[in-house]
Amino acid sequence: MDQLKLAALDAEDLEVLSAHLQDAVLTVGDIRYLPKERKAIFVVNRFVWDKAADRRSGAHERRRAALAVTQVSSMKSSRIRQDAKGAVLELLAVTFEEGDAPAGRIKLEFAGGGTVLLDVDCIEAQLADLGAAWSTPNRPAHDLD
Repeated sequence: MDQLKLAALDAEDLEVLSAHLQDAVLTVGDIRYLPKERKAIFVVNRFVWDKAADRRSGAHERRRAALAVTQVSSMKSSRIRQDAKGAVLELLAVTFEEGDAPAGRIKLEFAGGGTVLLDVDCIEAQLADLGAAWSTPNRPAHDLD
C-alpha cells in the first residue's frame, strides 16, 4: 500500500483525516506546539483501518504518521498531564467547532476524556505517513457502555 498523504481545508476534509486517525496512539511527548510558526504537530502510530487483516496471520497494520495543523493561534489541553511525557494517549476523533468563519476550534478527543483544543484562523491540516507499516495482532475495540 502506498503511504497516506492527505490535506484538510474544511470540516468535511477534517472528518476524513479523523477517520484515518481513529485509534492512533501517541505519547504526550509526541505533541509539539510551535507558537512562532503557528503550528501544532502530533506524531502518532495510526491503525490502518482501510486495509483488511492478513488472511493467514490475522495481523493488522500500524504506521507512523504525522498530523500537522497550521494557522494555530493557541493550543490548550484538558485532562492530559503535560509532565508525563511517556503517557500513552489513544486518539478517538478530530472535530471542528466553527467560530467566526472561517476561524474556529479543532478538537482532538482522546480515550479517558483528555482533549487538545487548537484555536485556528482556518482549517489547514495535513496527515502523512512517515515510513513503512508494521504488523500488530491487536485490533482496537471500544466499550459501548
